[in-house]
Formats: sequence, structure tokens, C-alpha cells
Amino acid sequence: MSRWVVAGVAGLVLFLGGGLLFWMRAQDVPAAGKAVTVVNLARSGCGDGWTRARPGEQTLQVHNTDSVTADAALIDPTSGAIFGELEGLAAGQTGELRVTLGNGTYALRCLPDGADATVGPRVVVAGGPDRPGPAAVVPVTPGDLIGPLKAYHDYVAAGLGTLADETSALARTVASGDRPAAQAAWSTAHLSYGRLGAAYGAFGDAGKAIDGTADGLPGGTGDPDFTGFHRLEHGLWHDEPMPALAGVADALDGQVRALRDSAAGLRIDPADLVTRAHEISEDALQSELTGRTDYGSGTGVASALAGLDGTREVLNVLRPVLIPRLPELSEVDAAVTRAETALGAARRPDGSWTPVTRLDRGLRERADGALGALAERLAVVAAVAEPRRTS
Repeated sequence: MSRWVVAGVAGLVLFLGGGLLFWMRAQDVPAAGKAVTVVNLARSGCGDGWTRARPGEQTLQVHNTDSVTADAALIDPTSGAIFGELEGLAAGQTGELRVTLGNGTYALRCLPDGADATVGPRVVVAGGPDRPGPAAVVPVTPGDLIGPLKAYHDYVAAGLGTLADETSALARTVASGDRPAAQAAWSTAHLSYGRLGAAYGAFGDAGKAIDGTADGLPGGTGDPDFTGFHRLEHGLWHDEPMPALAGVADALDGQVRALRDSAAGLRIDPADLVTRAHEISEDALQSELTGRTDYGSGTGVASALAGLDGTREVLNVLRPVLIPRLPELSEVDAAVTRAETALGAARRPDGSWTPVTRLDRGLRERADGALGALAERLAVVAAVAEPRRTS
């Protein structure tokens, strides 16, 4: 499969596509003992030093001779499709690009901070195997994401409307003193919040107040700054008096309704939209499937599944962008389904959920494995759909 694995730059960007390997690693000094071609990156002289290339494996040393930080991308100069890229290369720094080139035309695109992009000389590779496709990805621009962002904003606004109705019902149930009914209402509302995962970055402080944990609070679960869903969860499942929990439920409802009322002004960052689907699955592995965010309800697996609902929605709104760029999109969808099936096995016949700490070893391993495999697939989505500067 084509695979993008992304780490922070100047760190590592790896793209394996159609049999071609492009590996760029920022480093201060070129590795010794390697046959290299030095390529300059600058506002003037972009691509200087690279005039010809042979087919097959080789190494380019992309050296930033400019006075500002810059990005570089190896592209098809006709279509603008990207074979690999290096971001955040500081002035004077060198990035190593180890490549396997097929027949075709290549060029280096230089994008210095605060200046227009420039494209270096075209370098033609011939006499080797043809470049298998798809070997490059046409970059996604911010304009390409306007439609997906609008669609996701509408999804979030509708979801917040549903959530506000549910937290109001939750507050009324807590006030009635019916603990089992309040626990059921809590679960319903909390799962609805979990389906909005890609929008968390837009919620700001409200998100922490609504779904924050006691981690890092001096007083732990007794700290006055411990609020929201998990504070109420702790009280409902640890037999705190229901009258004392009514104020917690009312505060949660007020926070959710305020967030709903501000939905029209929410600004979801395009980069957040494309990375959150990947991060949701990683968060589920680190939080829900470890029990770290379980304050008594035992619904961590259900929360992980709710996150997958949010992941599916992100994939759906991004589909117009992904279809022409990601041939294995159907495999990503299948990986979501496999993860849903693995997690769904924790649901009991009566509809309740087995707490993470009580999952048998085989089920736990299958759930972890399916989510881990999904996270790898979604890393590809995040890298391919990341909005990029091209000019």
C-alpha cells in the first residue's frame, strides 16, 4: 500500500508509493561516506546543483543556503504532484533525501518563509523502469478543504444541538434522584460528545470544562476544577448523594448549551480536520482502552466506538479530496469496520459494556491490534489531505 508516515519536522517524512521510496531527514551535517548530490534551497537558485539524475537509488542533500527557514518538495513540475517533502529546514541546515527514481521528470520546489515559491530546473530521468503509479500526490490546498470544512461544521452544529438536548435531560434526571436512569442518561450524552472528536480543538476551554479529566489537578477527583462529564461520572458511579450532583449536572448542561449557542462562530482549523481522524484512534488506544479516562462507568470501549463514528464522518466529508489522491481509501474504510467489529465484541447481550479492565486477553489484543492498524491507515489520510502551500 502507499504509505505516508509523518513525524514532526525537522524530523522525518516518509512516503512509500507505487514502489518509490522518498526519505527526507533533516540533519545539521550530511552523513559521511555517502555518494550524494548537493541541491541548494533558496529564494534564488532553488535546485542549483541538481541537473541530472540516474534511475534507481540515490541521495540528495538539500542544503538551505537562504537566511530564512524554508520547506522543500520534490515534485512533478507539470502536475505539481508531490513525491516527498521536507518542512521547516532552518537556514544553513541540510536535509537528506534518499530516493529511488523511475523514469520521468522531477524538480525541487522551494518555499522560503515570507516569500513566493520557486521551482528549480527540471531533471529528466531515463533509461530505467517507468515510474509506477500512483507515485505522487497532488497537493491539497486550503481552498480544496472549504467544502469539507463546511460539511463538518454543519455536522458539529447538529451534534451540539442533540448533545444539548441530552445534557438537559441528564440534568433533570439527576435532579429526580433516580441514579440508574441518570447513569443511562449520562452514557447517552457522553457518547454523543465523543462523536464530535475532530472539533475538540475548536472548543477551547469549553472542551476541557465539559470533558476534562482530573489528571494534573492538585486535588484529584476532589479538586473544584474537576468538572463536566467525568466529574459527574465519578459521582454517579461512586454513590455520591444525588442532590450534591444536581449542581454538577446543571453546570455541565450550561456549558454544553453555551457551546451549542456559539456553534455558528466555531472555527475548525483545516489541519485539525485532517489530523483528528488519526488522533482519535491514537487517543482511544492511549486513553479509553487503558482505562485512564474511566471514572466508574466502564464505558471506555463504547467511547472508543463513538470516536470511530466521528472518524467515519471526517472520512466522509474528506472523500471528495481523498478519492483522486488515495487509491486505497476503500482499505481505510475496511480498517474502520474491522476496528468497530473488534470493539463491538465488548458489548454484552443486555446492551451494557464490559469495562476495559475486565476484557479477556484475546478480545483486548484484538481491539488494540485493530485500532493500531487503523491508526496507521489514518496516518496516510492525514498526510495526504494536509493542506500545503504551493506558491
